[in-house]
Amino acid sequence: MKIYNTSQIRNIALVGGNKSGKTTLAESIALNAGIISRLGTVEAGNTLSDYREIEIERKSSVVSTLLYAETNDKKINIIDVPGFTDFQGEVVCAYSAVEAGVILVNAQNGVEVGTEIAMMHAENMNIPVMFAINQLDAEKADFNQTLNQLRENFGEKITLIQYPVNAGVGFDSFIDLLTQKMYKYPKGGGKAQISDIPADQADHAKELRDALVENAATGDDALMEKFFEEGDLSIDDIRKGLKLGLASRSIFPVICISAKENMGVDRMLEFIGNNVPAPNEAITRLEYKDGGEASYDATKEPVMFAFKAANEHHVGEVTYIKVLEGELATGADVVNSVNSSKERISQLNINAGKNRTAIDKVVAGDIISTIKLKDVKLGATLTGAKNTGVMVKEVVFPEPIYTTAIRAVESSEDEKLGAALNDYTAHDPAMHNYIAREAKQTIVAAMGEFHVNTLKWYLDNVYKVNAEFYAPKIPYRETITKDAEAMYRHKKQSGGSGQFGEVHLYIQPYFEGMPNQTKYPIRGTETIELQWGGKLIFNNCIVGGAIDARFMPAILKGIMEKMEEGPLTGSYARDIVVNVFDGKMHPVDSNEMAFKLAGRNAFKEAFKNAGPKILEPVYDLEVNVPADMTGGVMTDLQGRRAIVMGMDTKGSHQVIKAKAPLAEMNRYSTSLSSLTSGRGMFSMKYSEYQAVPTDVQNNLLKAYEEATKDEE
Repeated sequence: MKIYNTSQIRNIALVGGNKSGKTTLAESIALNAGIISRLGTVEAGNTLSDYREIEIERKSSVVSTLLYAETNDKKINIIDVPGFTDFQGEVVCAYSAVEAGVILVNAQNGVEVGTEIAMMHAENMNIPVMFAINQLDAEKADFNQTLNQLRENFGEKITLIQYPVNAGVGFDSFIDLLTQKMYKYPKGGGKAQISDIPADQADHAKELRDALVENAATGDDALMEKFFEEGDLSIDDIRKGLKLGLASRSIFPVICISAKENMGVDRMLEFIGNNVPAPNEAITRLEYKDGGEASYDATKEPVMFAFKAANEHHVGEVTYIKVLEGELATGADVVNSVNSSKERISQLNINAGKNRTAIDKVVAGDIISTIKLKDVKLGATLTGAKNTGVMVKEVVFPEPIYTTAIRAVESSEDEKLGAALNDYTAHDPAMHNYIAREAKQTIVAAMGEFHVNTLKWYLDNVYKVNAEFYAPKIPYRETITKDAEAMYRHKKQSGGSGQFGEVHLYIQPYFEGMPNQTKYPIRGTETIELQWGGKLIFNNCIVGGAIDARFMPAILKGIMEKMEEGPLTGSYARDIVVNVFDGKMHPVDSNEMAFKLAGRNAFKEAFKNAGPKILEPVYDLEVNVPADMTGGVMTDLQGRRAIVMGMDTKGSHQVIKAKAPLAEMNRYSTSLSSLTSGRGMFSMKYSEYQAVPTDVQNNLLKAYEEATKDEE
């Protein structure tokens, strides 16, 4: 392969809903570029993109795949991204490495949740997008309805470039408003016959072209002035306006294709080459932590960004890299800015799915893969020796919305499971695993049940470890609602030195800004910011030496032990003021252990008399649903003890804002998908702890008593 300069490179991500045809489009692109001689199909399991065992088995993409096409003296790097909503992390990864997203829309289904997610992340990351309305050859294809839905959801930036002449079964032609030609394809696709626009389409095409010219003119003041003066623009002027408008996200072009029949794909590649900005022309670029952004200047010292990593069967660790500055050659020595370790680039590969071709050198803006780097994780920045320390700003991935506990079926495989989870989540930035110290569980946080099922497939088939998933424990908290006093005397005599300690406590609910109690004089105060949230205020109110000062730390230690295992359910306690106001010592038998136990048990007794209450974590919830499905979703939320705080309208959708207890949100992603036929989305963010209702508290107390009765 020739070495392309930066201005000849185009980087795009194929994104959109599941079954919108991204993998099939990637296959047609490869056919048009001469990389393959015949189309593979998802059904046959022989496509370039979906080559992994799990993808062949499921007949859908699970991992993003890098491909390329050489056309019209340009190299187009293509990232084929999975369409399931659970794989949003792959969308963000891909967007971090490209200058534009090509969002595929199924002409039979119109705008779907996958369309909205692709657009949402593009908006968040300021990535230009264009739309390709696909499957125009399908019986239920409805181009006009799909176009209307795009405009309803994404506004007047939607700019029509092409429209079909005969959408539906038998589709083979479209009008291109930019070139002012009709493209008619032979059966089975291939090279189009290009002709003038037919007379019966002329008026309609002129009306649509006028709208295109006006939209293109808005991308540049000089073009707008020329448009007002002349009433029209040349094709070169329109292309200039489209390129500027696309780069600035003021225009979202719409084109027509049938990926399965290889119709319109050649024209799409031509459009991408002419209108998608090259890396050095892009407005949005990766930013550096210490200021500045990627220049895509090939004359500078090299800077590379590892935007994705994968562990490939028979290959091992594969790192996907975008060159941000300078050049990168095989055998180059680079430095990992994250940990200052040195790495050698032993191979540079261009990728056509599972097929890799070694090359000697690439320049700024290009995307390649390499293997066997020692310690380069996703998100790492690699540099030349002369500019070490340059680091790309961390890419922000969506927060997981589905959590589950996991354990090995056989305890002997615990270590193996831990290693497998760490390896898998290192390659999937939208999935996390961690040890919940309080619950003593290993937790997997993911984007949905399908995401977790994918992990299960890998555990079964790749890592060979038998694991089971189960509901995670809710991190309840315990506190008090009123003041109370208690005392406890610890006395033990069993030959030799005994143990004696007596502690009197007065406890109060803590709240920010509360005044000090005046019942007992405070001689010293210690404020403890609890690791699990909230505070413990420990006041020494001892007068007259009833308890020696050297025993106060032991009393505090005993109280902290009970704070870590609350009296009600064993959950952490929080927001309590403890006043130690009296006690007794023995000149021989008093020691730290005695006062620790006395303090612990006095606190336990006082806690039970102080209106104890269980608190539960409450989350801010935003649910985005089609307007006609709002009622069912609202009813479901009410059944989950959620409080609706308000509603907003967003296009054809309603955004429900609510506060919901975490205990009621287990498997909510699955329920919402069922209620909305997969069209609903939601996000959750921790808000606060609130007291549980009385009936819920009673049930929790009974469950804890039942669970611990065998331990007593």
